[in-house]
Amino acid sequence: MSPPPRARIGTDESGKGDYFGYLVVAAVFVDQGTEAPLGAIRVRDSKRVSDRSAARLAAEIRRLCPHEVIRISPAKYNELHSKMGNLNHLLAWAHARAIENLLERQPSRLVVSDQFGDEAYLRSALMAKGKQVELVQMPRAEADVAVAAASILARAAFLETLQRLSDEIGIPLPKGATHVIEAAKAVAAKGGRDLLGRVAKLHFKTTRQVLGG
Repeated sequence: MSPPPRARIGTDESGKGDYFGYLVVAAVFVDQGTEAPLGAIRVRDSKRVSDRSAARLAAEIRRLCPHEVIRISPAKYNELHSKMGNLNHLLAWAHARAIENLLERQPSRLVVSDQFGDEAYLRSALMAKGKQVELVQMPRAEADVAVAAASILARAAFLETLQRLSDEIGIPLPKGATHVIEAAKAVAAKGGRDLLGRVAKLHFKTTRQVLGG
């Protein structure tokens, strides 16, 4: 018989590959009491879940598990990316904030995260509480239900904030990084680089294609 799964925090992000919208990082605490219920509602990698199912599952995850969601608006993202100069540093900072914030309310000795860039990025970004945990970073970490739950929370929040940005500027903003040129041109025509910077990640090559330079 295999040993029972350890209590742990899983973290994942959504929006890093999308031109429009927020970068969202979520952290979810899972233990023996919530492992089976999460499996029963078929929590899995958000890339295998429809948008509608992501919203439904996210509501269940929020009800079942202690969690933390960090939402970074495009304007804040552009500011941080300009300062840090590196997406992986920004991701590490956001993951670390989600972990630290959740640890304030829910102690855990183990954190599991999908690996992005050098493992040292996230380790160095953690603060006092985070440095006391065992940190496991691995490719395809969404196979762990705690990371899968975090991926769903992050995806649902990304979709919600993308819709809110679309409503605010009156232009539908598509997901992804392809098929976004026409929407980006419409945003730029309405409000130039300033408006584009409110809804898009400006370091993407799409910005140069739309604005030139």
